[in-house]
Parts: sequence; C-alpha cells; structure tokens
Amino acid sequence: MKYAIIVYETVDDFAAREDQRAPEYWNGYSAYSGALQAAGVAAGGAALRASDAATTVRLRGGSRQVVDGPYSDIKEQLGGFFLIDVPTLDDALAWAVKCPAAKTGAIEVRPLLEMSQG
Repeated sequence: MKYAIIVYETVDDFAAREDQRAPEYWNGYSAYSGALQAAGVAAGGAALRASDAATTVRLRGGSRQVVDGPYSDIKEQLGGFFLIDVPTLDDALAWAVKCPAAKTGAIEVRPLLEMSQG
C-alpha cells in the first residue's frame, strides 16, 4: 500500500535550510531519502518552499480569489512529502518516526486513495 509521509516543519526548521545549519539539515534529509531508497520503499516526494511563497486559490460565487501566502497562519508549515510503498500502516509509521522533522515538527501518515482507471 502507498502512503504519504507528510512533513510539517517549524519556522526555525525552514530557517535552518538556509543558515549555518543548512549542511546538518540537508544531510539529515539526504540520509533519510537514501534509507528509503535503499529499503526499496521510496515511491516519490518533494521538498516545498516556505509557506510565504505559497499562493492560495478559492472559487467563491463563480469568481476566482487569489491570495499570496498560506491559507492560515500556523506554527508548523507543510515542508514536503515522501511517498512510500510498504505493506502496512505500522511499516509506514516506522518510517515516519525516522524523518528528521519528527523531532521538531510533525509527520502525518496518510494512505493514498487508489483510483480505479476507467
């Protein structure tokens, strides 16, 4: 079964991407990605820019509303996601707790909805 490992990071985590902590930050994610690959469970993923780079779109009354920035002001921001293919939720949770952001932010594990073709 495929699961999304959805990574929520703090503002400080995002700052660590670009300051003197960047090598440690990126090395942690490189090691995590490498472990997923080595175990043969990696199925995709991507890092995301900070929420101040987001654009939020809504359709209200037939009109498109576009707002720069995130939908809401929250302490943790969506930092990225990994897609994994493992047999059980317990396996997915075991991988989620190894994600670097589990120490400072939050990791959401969500099964993918398998869409039938046709």
